[in-house]
Amino acid sequence: MEAIQLLKDMLRLKSVNPPGDEEPVARLIASVLQHNGIEAEVKTLDRNRANVVARIPGNGRKKSLVFSGHMDTVPPGDIPWEFDPYEAMEQDGKIYGRGASDMKSGLAAMVMALVEIAQSGAELQGDLILAATAGEEVDCLGAHAMVKDGLLDGVGAMVIGEPSSGEIFVAHKGALWLEVTAFGKTAHGSMPEQGSNAIEHINRFINALREEFRFQFERDHLLGEPTLNLSVIAGGVKTNVVPDACRLQIDIRTVPGQNHQAILADIQSIMSGLEEQSDARYEVTVLNDKPSVRTQVEQEIVGLAAAAGQELFAREFQPGGVRYFTDASVFVPGSGGDLPVIVYGPGDEKLAHQPNEYVEIAKYMEAVRFYRELALRYLA
Repeated sequence: MEAIQLLKDMLRLKSVNPPGDEEPVARLIASVLQHNGIEAEVKTLDRNRANVVARIPGNGRKKSLVFSGHMDTVPPGDIPWEFDPYEAMEQDGKIYGRGASDMKSGLAAMVMALVEIAQSGAELQGDLILAATAGEEVDCLGAHAMVKDGLLDGVGAMVIGEPSSGEIFVAHKGALWLEVTAFGKTAHGSMPEQGSNAIEHINRFINALREEFRFQFERDHLLGEPTLNLSVIAGGVKTNVVPDACRLQIDIRTVPGQNHQAILADIQSIMSGLEEQSDARYEVTVLNDKPSVRTQVEQEIVGLAAAAGQELFAREFQPGGVRYFTDASVFVPGSGGDLPVIVYGPGDEKLAHQPNEYVEIAKYMEAVRFYRELALRYLA
């Protein structure tokens, strides 16, 4: 089956970010679309990195609909897999591989939906656009490039194929990733009093953060509360040397209504207080700053998606929210802030970034049907 083969071919192409290496995936997608008479352009971004923009033209009576998904993946990780993460093993109704859930299955299903629509000869009232992006797992490089290139001109709505277990999400959290560096003074390990230990300074910062920092927010009925995770720490060069630098990375996930600059200011205030009490010096760097996204359930795309899902799969769909962020954090602000976006994908979000990642074939094929039906309803 062409849909299964496409997904397997995509999974066998290693596009781990960093460095990305999305261009082979981009060329595969473009080749499949072009073979089916769909105009598709590979847009080079950097060495072995590229976006794909494809389009089935409509008659211009309605705004365009964009299907979007990213081509990069995270690394397979250090925990051994049961299967080779790049073999695309099929077993027990599942296809295993890095990116199977997050999110090459969603992207492949979107490609196949475009192919089926093109083959049907259906007349569309607006353009149907596929936007396959590079870099979402790190810096949303591809989405930023697409906004700059004017992809969003004349677009009425967007569907992102991130893993949703076949549910419809209308909101996702924002991300604020920070790196706090504490500076001290090096000295011989046998004479620690001659130095200033940066690891101890980071420890004091962590304790102060836990005691003094509080989020300012209103609980979101779909997304819950914001979170803060201490995710990476690195300091010191040798056992017998007092460390003069230590770095801590923090992953903050926010809900609608929160101000990232206010959060940053509160953390800087804690750092300043610690500097006044010791000989430590602190710096903070913003590694990632992506706003939360919410689409009102009254938007046309939400109602059409719920109706399409109910008709296709004979169950009721209640729009929900998810904790991860997507390229919508770039696309929505890039549109002026009013672009309706839903997230729907065949993958299971709990399998994202996990060993033995897989997608259920039945869910994958359902996604092809869903994307095709939604596009036809929106652009009819």
